[in-house]
Amino acid sequence: MRFSWIACEPDCRGWIGAVGIVTADTPKDFDDFARGRQLDGAAVVLDSSGGSVNDAIALGRRWRQLGLSTTVGISAENRTPAGTRTSIAPEAYCESMCVFLLLAGHARYVPDAAHVRVHQIWMGDRADDARAASYTAQDMMIVERDIGRLAKYTFDMGGTGDLLSLALNVPPWEELHELSWQELRLTNLITTDTIADLLPPAGAPARSVATAATKPLQDRFVSATSEAEPAAKSDKPTKTAEATPPTGGLATPAAQPQR
Repeated sequence: MRFSWIACEPDCRGWIGAVGIVTADTPKDFDDFARGRQLDGAAVVLDSSGGSVNDAIALGRRWRQLGLSTTVGISAENRTPAGTRTSIAPEAYCESMCVFLLLAGHARYVPDAAHVRVHQIWMGDRADDARAASYTAQDMMIVERDIGRLAKYTFDMGGTGDLLSLALNVPPWEELHELSWQELRLTNLITTDTIADLLPPAGAPARSVATAATKPLQDRFVSATSEAEPAAKSDKPTKTAEATPPTGGLATPAAQPQR
């Protein structure tokens, strides 16, 4: 996953762009990115197809400590008569473990055009042909352990059991399940209906946005018909992160669950 700071002065403070797959290096990469920056209360704009379960959990807990808010989109630069204007194109994907990173935000907004999709945890090296693969008792222990970790994380972040139920009912040989507006509400992935709650005006003091009031800030999401040039090209959304290097725990290099 790649991180970048997107400035939008004078309209707002700016936001963090988070694009790509979560790997073993991602938590450290974020800490390196955050070093020397005042990120408390900032917004993260996600465009990701998921990745390593345990590394995503570690990253999500770090974001919660910083009081970050989260949304889905692609940072873009738009040419206007007044010059170049930075905005967020909402036609982005947040899949698999990205959904649990979205949950890490104190405030969470999902635009109508975004795609938030879930499926089961699975062994990353066997997701391509999961039904034909072989599994050991050790493999099953690892999956069960990581489901437990994911469940604890979900409740710690304020999510509901419905999110786990929806995700864990979709095996890797089926299409990912795209959450409807009602399911986004049911799972508590949405806490606000306005992007203004996530993008405080430039110069505003850093703070948690969990209780931020709606600001008279122009909605910085742009429609699908606007002329936008992505500031950072996203990885093409994929069903699983099976190509992600496995990490951590008791797993062998061939047996770490991915999403």
